[in-house]
Amino acid sequence: MFGKKTNFSSARIDTLIGQGTEINGDLVYAGGLHVDGRINGNVVAEEGSSSILILSEFGHIEGEVKVPNIVINGKIVGDVHGSTRVELAPKSRIKGSVYYNLIEMAIGAEVNGALVHQPNDGKPQKVLEDKSTEWSEPSEPVIGEQ
Repeated sequence: MFGKKTNFSSARIDTLIGQGTEINGDLVYAGGLHVDGRINGNVVAEEGSSSILILSEFGHIEGEVKVPNIVINGKIVGDVHGSTRVELAPKSRIKGSVYYNLIEMAIGAEVNGALVHQPNDGKPQKVLEDKSTEWSEPSEPVIGEQ
């Protein structure tokens, strides 16, 4: 509303992994990566790059993801590290922790793990976890003796 929003949907895509493609092993890249297929391994952007990963609703990654800019609308089983920005679209499903500097989460997105804020300015990190106590039914009040 007050600042200029970066539109990741128009990001330059250098590599496309199609819906019928499966990769077994780690993937290291630079630039833009769009995944419609399946990756069984870690996905890592080259150090110091401003790379982007776009995981469509058909995409699936089993492994750790370390990319500065990430847009997720598919499934990831593993931790996600987004040093600049993480965007979770409505169909995103993550089984693992999400480490982020800036996060945008749409209604319907699901994270089964911790959300860990990691600012770029070196301040201590914040961890968002469920610290609620066990729910117990309230006991019935005693109203007079009969």
